Amino acid sequence: MIFQTKTKSYEGATAREIIRQMEADAHDYPHRGQSIRQFLSWSIRRYARRLPPRDMELSDRMRDEELALNYLCLRDEYGAGRLLIDGDART
Repeated sequence: MIFQTKTKSYEGATAREIIRQMEADAHDYPHRGQSIRQFLSWSIRRYARRLPPRDMELSDRMRDEELALNYLCLRDEYGAGRLLIDGDART
């Protein structure tokens, strides 16, 4: 799985691995190493102007891997990155 932003490409076997890499690169994130949900919540708030309110909430029913993949798909859908899975050849 690969997630590309304008400046960086993240690779991992899971969405959770990619999110942890993104967290490490988020120099202004104050809670490094804590829960995935905390980072995702912080990161989603940074895109508040680009996302509809319904997409701003994190489900309590989803596991961390599901939330991480959902977040990457959301960013892809709204043009804040590109998600490539299993050799996806989108250009």
